[in-house]
Amino acid sequence: MKYSRELINGFIIFLGIGIYFLILQFLGWSDIFLLRIFNIAFVVYGVNRTLQQNHVDGIRGYNTNLLSAIMTSIIGAVLSVTGLLAFISYKGGEAYLKLLSESFIFGGGELTMYQYCIGLLFESTAASLMVSFILMQYWKNKVEVINKVD
Repeated sequence: MKYSRELINGFIIFLGIGIYFLILQFLGWSDIFLLRIFNIAFVVYGVNRTLQQNHVDGIRGYNTNLLSAIMTSIIGAVLSVTGLLAFISYKGGEAYLKLLSESFIFGGGELTMYQYCIGLLFESTAASLMVSFILMQYWKNKVEVINKVD
């Protein structure tokens, strides 16, 4: 397993999500919940890219590929939440967070920037694990079919 692969694809996830949210912010659509859900497409892309590269390199172990997929998605999640923390700080800190948090699922209340980002980190970790397991099932079936043909 090449760890640089997970870092590169995790960074691609981070870039995709970051650019996507900046575009939503620029267009004034950042408060539309359904548009924010589409960030999962970048996670799926990055994790699938890692698994595809592992497959091309002949890495067939289920646990090895699962760990690779989870690492990729977690790297993307940590970088994205770190980027969001920096963005919130840049836009005004707690004052901007009050505007931002009202439109999120767990919005409202008196959360600090760090509590907010830790909550998002838990949410993104759960989503990352789900994406990793789902894509592993897809690739497991694909590899089994290829192995039967050989």
